[in-house]
Formats: sequence, C-alpha cells, structure tokens
Amino acid sequence: MTNVKTYIESIKDQIDRRDPDQKEFQEAVFTVLDSLAPTLEEHPEYVDANLLAQLVEPERVIQFRVPWQSDDGQFNVNRGFRVQFNSAIGPYKGGLRLHPTVNLSVVKFLGFEQILKNSLTGLPIGGAKGGSDFDPKGKSDSEIMRFCQSFMTELQRHIGPDLDVPAGDIGVGGREIGYLFGAYKRLNGYQNGVLTGKGLTFGGSLARTEATGFGLLYYTNAMLKAQGDTLTGKKIKISGSGNVATYAVQKATELGAKVITVSDSNGYIYDPKGIDYKVVKQIKEVERGRIRDYADRVASAEYHGGSVWDFDVDYDIALPCATQNEINKDQAKLIVKDGAKYVCEGANMPSYPDAIAIYRDSDILYGPGKAANAGGVAVSALEMSQNSERLAWSFETVDNRLQDIMEDIFAKSEAADKKYKLDKDYQAGANIAGFEKVAEAMMAQGLV
Repeated sequence: MTNVKTYIESIKDQIDRRDPDQKEFQEAVFTVLDSLAPTLEEHPEYVDANLLAQLVEPERVIQFRVPWQSDDGQFNVNRGFRVQFNSAIGPYKGGLRLHPTVNLSVVKFLGFEQILKNSLTGLPIGGAKGGSDFDPKGKSDSEIMRFCQSFMTELQRHIGPDLDVPAGDIGVGGREIGYLFGAYKRLNGYQNGVLTGKGLTFGGSLARTEATGFGLLYYTNAMLKAQGDTLTGKKIKISGSGNVATYAVQKATELGAKVITVSDSNGYIYDPKGIDYKVVKQIKEVERGRIRDYADRVASAEYHGGSVWDFDVDYDIALPCATQNEINKDQAKLIVKDGAKYVCEGANMPSYPDAIAIYRDSDILYGPGKAANAGGVAVSALEMSQNSERLAWSFETVDNRLQDIMEDIFAKSEAADKKYKLDKDYQAGANIAGFEKVAEAMMAQGLV
C-alpha cells in the first residue's frame, strides 16, 4: 500500500500539473486533501482504489457562450459554466454565480466544496456549481432577463429535477431565478423541481431566503454551546451586506448578540449600538443601494472605506459573509488582537490558508464555510422535497429542520474531530465527515 502522505502529495502534484493556473481550485482542494490523512490511514482501501484522483476530477465540465443584447442595442457575449462535480450521493446540486470574477477555477473550487457541504447536510444531493462572468450590477431588469434567457437556452439541456438542480449564489437572487425558471419552462414545460430559490407562487420554499444567514448562526450557536458558551451579549463583526449577511445580522440579534459591522465592496458600516437589519434590508433588497447609505439614516453609525477586516475594534465573533479570500494573514492577526474567539464562515472560503493557520495557532475556534454556510443548500434540498411532494411547508417547519441540520453538521464535525484526536480542528472534522459519506458511496458504485 502506498504511504498516505506520499499518495496525497501525488494527487496534489497531478492537479498542479493539469491545472497550474487554477489557484482557487488548488487552494480549496489542497486544504481538504491535507486534512484527510487520518481517514485514509484507517481506510487503506480508499488509497488502493485511487479514490482521491476520482474525487478531485469533475464528472463533467460544461462551458458555453452567452450572447445577449443590452438596452442600447449593443451585442455582448459572456462565458457560462456548469461543473457537475460528483453525483455519488444524489443529483448535482449547487448555485449559479453571476460576477465578473467567475472563471473555471472559481467554479471548480465552489463545486468541489459543494460535494462535502452537501454531504454534511445528510440529504441526498451531489456537488455542482455554475455561473457566468456577467455582472448584474447596473443592469436593467430587461437586460438581466435577456441574459438569463440566453444563459438558460444552453444550460437547460444539462439540468433536470433528478439530474442537476441549480440554485442562486452571488448575483443570483429571486429575480434571476424567476427569469431562469421562466426560460426553462418555455423550453421544457413546467417542472418546478429544476431550480431552487424560486418565488413562493411557483414552487419556492418559505425560509429559503433566510436559510444561509440563519443557518450560520445556528451552527455558530452550536459551536459556542459545545464550549459551554452562549451568543448572549457577544459582539459580532460581519462582512458583506447581501442575503447571507443581512439574515445573519437578523438571527444574531434575535439570539441576543450585537452585530457591529456590515460591509460591501467599497467600505463598511460601524454601528456600536448594533446594526439594524431592517435598515440593511431596505437599502439592499428594496432600493438595491450601497451600504454607505446606512450611515445617512442611522445617527450612531459611521461609514469607512476599505475592508472591514482592517478595522481595529474589540469584538468576540467574526462572521465573514462576503466572498472568497477576503481575510489574509495580517487581517487574521488583527482578528486575534481584537479579542475574537470564534470565526465561522458565511461565505465560501473567505479565509486564506495562512489566515486559518493563524486562527489555529491562536486557539480561535474555526467553522469552515462548507459546514457553517450549508444552510442555504440544506433548505434548497428541502425545497426539492416539497416540489416532489407537491406540498408547501410552513416557515416554522422549514426553520426547525434547518436548525436541526446545522446542529447535526456541527455534531458530525465534532465527532470526527474527537475520533481522530484533532484538538478541536472543526475544519478537518468537517472535511473528514463529509468525505467519508461520499467515499463509501463511490466505493459501493465502482468505477463509474
């Protein structure tokens, strides 16, 4: 049998040789591979079957052009992507992201993370991701509609309720899902299980909008509870002001904590009296404005340009909810200096690997995005269940199931951490717990 460390390094070398320019993908995969050594030692059959080589290679990568016409008559072309990464435990499931930074590396990193995230939910869904480098900011509703219709004209041949079920992500909310669903329906007939995050009038689920932000706080609360701690009275720094951040502020406030910051790509708000999530909702969801507007409406608030993670203020919990790689090594050192004891990720991979190393070295407890932000995909899967049953569950029913799922995700991560004596390394625990379920399914199904 090949030595486990040597085997892991050989897989990393293979990825580096095949995909040398895909830095986001490499960062995500290498971090996971390094944490899997304990389970590979216990299961040498995974090494003998060269399982990691299968895991890191997508089952299917789809790239296509998306032509669309702007309101001024100009013709534009963007790139569309769908990476169907792993279907061992269920149909492909993962969001669509519309943002100028979207490329194949970003989509592959997100799709790979989605495999383990979806596994952790305990629901029968595989991993996928997609999107385009189209930027919805500043576009009219008509332009976004035309783009979505063109995007779905190609995507529709690769998805279906039992094959691949996309959802929203950055740049894709209820408006975009509606346009995408309408285009799919016109081409294929009404199949309400083909997309999740839909409007409530055509198969959507209550609590889906709130799911990722609420789920983040349910996970964070479970982590604190395991340490004999509580959210009550804690000061929290949150980055972002989109869907995840807004509802994380709401749930944190409801659970007795005080959120003191939110941000966007230009700057951040500091409100020592606590962020009012209702004002954030009005600005971001209704007016589609910038977060600087918050300071014009709330007397106790200050607006500053730059990154919220460069802002020096005392607080207890960091919840990065903006985007990947938003916290670097120096910013992680400031998190330590400011007295934070917990970091839980509402975004996908917001912390660089050297930032995560700072957390570990400083005894900050860390909840990785694949575990802490799994609430969105969990409720997406519950939406699929409702669509299959032709039923609509109450908000309370969905929210209760979400809370159970997020607490179970932490419990699985903690159990793996204890089993392999990882010293409260909940990142490695989440990676192992997610991987083992997928690995068992892949082994049972053979080389397919």
